[in-house]
Amino acid sequence: MEQNIKECANCHKVLPADYAYNICPKCKEDELFSRVKDYIRTHEVNEYMVANEFQIPLRKVRGWIKEGRIEYVDKDTRIVGTKCQRCGKPVTFGMLCPDCMRLLNYSNKKIQIVSDQDRKDAGKMRFLE
Repeated sequence: MEQNIKECANCHKVLPADYAYNICPKCKEDELFSRVKDYIRTHEVNEYMVANEFQIPLRKVRGWIKEGRIEYVDKDTRIVGTKCQRCGKPVTFGMLCPDCMRLLNYSNKKIQIVSDQDRKDAGKMRFLE
């Protein structure tokens, strides 16, 4: 290999010669997520505590929650602002609530994802029957 070319120590992807680290950004992200996952397994924490412990943006932790990579164990704990993108119910991980996920899995119909502005009853009170 030439002197001015570096490669990632994990995946062997070619890196720019002036790149500051010995692993690529993707491997760095995977390594961080692995450390976060181990930390979550051994500590009772929420997303704020994880972001603070690892000095990472809260949006990164919430992104992993939305991707379904991590979730809350306690079903009564909800993440502020994380709602099912189909029906608006609070969710503990991912972008769909369990009911909408089941509907998606057992139906041939496509689920329409709507925003809060598109939902006609967003922000209004209603009676439950």
